[in-house]
Amino acid sequence: MQRRRPTSRWSGGNSRRGGSNSFGGGRRYGRGQKPDINISAFIEKAKQEQSSAQQPEAHVVTRTFSDFNLTDQLHRNIEQLGFTQPTPIQDQVMEMVYAGKNVLGLANTGTGKTGAFLIPLINRMLEGSLKKILVIAPTRELAVQINTSFRELAAKTNLYSVQVIGGASMQRQVQHLSKNFNALIGTPGRLLDLVDRRKINLSEFDTVVLDEVDRMLDMGFVRDIRSILQATPADRQSLYFSATVSPAITQLIRDFSPRVEQVSVKTNQTADSVDQDVISYKNQNKIDVLHEILKDSEVTKVLIFGRTKRGVKKLMFELRDRGFRTDSIHGNKTQSQRQRALTAFRQDDISILVATDVAARGLDIDDVSHVINYEVPDTFDDYIHRIGRTGRGGKRGVAYTFVQ
Repeated sequence: MQRRRPTSRWSGGNSRRGGSNSFGGGRRYGRGQKPDINISAFIEKAKQEQSSAQQPEAHVVTRTFSDFNLTDQLHRNIEQLGFTQPTPIQDQVMEMVYAGKNVLGLANTGTGKTGAFLIPLINRMLEGSLKKILVIAPTRELAVQINTSFRELAAKTNLYSVQVIGGASMQRQVQHLSKNFNALIGTPGRLLDLVDRRKINLSEFDTVVLDEVDRMLDMGFVRDIRSILQATPADRQSLYFSATVSPAITQLIRDFSPRVEQVSVKTNQTADSVDQDVISYKNQNKIDVLHEILKDSEVTKVLIFGRTKRGVKKLMFELRDRGFRTDSIHGNKTQSQRQRALTAFRQDDISILVATDVAARGLDIDDVSHVINYEVPDTFDDYIHRIGRTGRGGKRGVAYTFVQ
């Protein structure tokens, strides 16, 4: 079914916004500052990059999971989860991970990177050739998601995982750490807090995984990551997964991981499946324009991005007052509050989730019909990761960005 475009009174089409013609670079903006960004240029650049990614080199998967030498229980768990064929990044990386190699896996968001490292690592632990793994994620939500995936894949085995993240009970996490665990999954800050308290011994881990490593460096975790890696065994297996590679990532790998094999799987998922447009609200009430969009029958499950915690909270309450089923996630909420909001959104108890960029990366949420940038993202990378929340799993999506 073909999607209707916004009516002309609030669609900006491909008109160019005044101001800088740059793509935002890596500049960040403080509270109260607004980025001077040409969103039409963002859209054009995204389409150009997406088009260039559609190369004949695209990896074609011909195997199923049954072709891999996995333990019987792991095979059963994968089948129970409904997976039969690996994604391109899984197809290329899993055997390398199983062989104990250091790997840099580059793939678009939402292409199965978590399974690419969890499946072979769990298989090695079940076979007894691997004892403990450490998985580091940039956000609490992604860490929770990875831990959930681990427990699903390791169901009905003796493997046990511990999750350590900020915003949750430190005492409870310490209790879990006292058990004989196989996988530790956490965020950098909480990991180092527990290391300082001598509740975690980083020298015990055979394998270290850095997921969404580009996001971790963007968020300023580079010093924390270096501290963690310095305390792990020199002969550990190192796995890096990212959507992009930067000079900072290259330097990090060079400093800590010799002989890294790079696998790059470029997909055209965002290019072909996400329709991008701008919404001009000049001389109109911005919230009224948003209201009209949300009333459209094709707008069924929506992620709305704002820039500040205060702005996200305010918008969520305004939408509630207008009768919409909505909640929000931002840094001022406790982890349990954020998880409740995400669960309600995943289970369709609410149809609208308003969020800061904490939800822009790594989260796998099915059937998001629309992403709306109510506030302009700071950088082009932020824009790409925001719109990557829709148009997933072979379905089409729509991304709108508000401009004045």
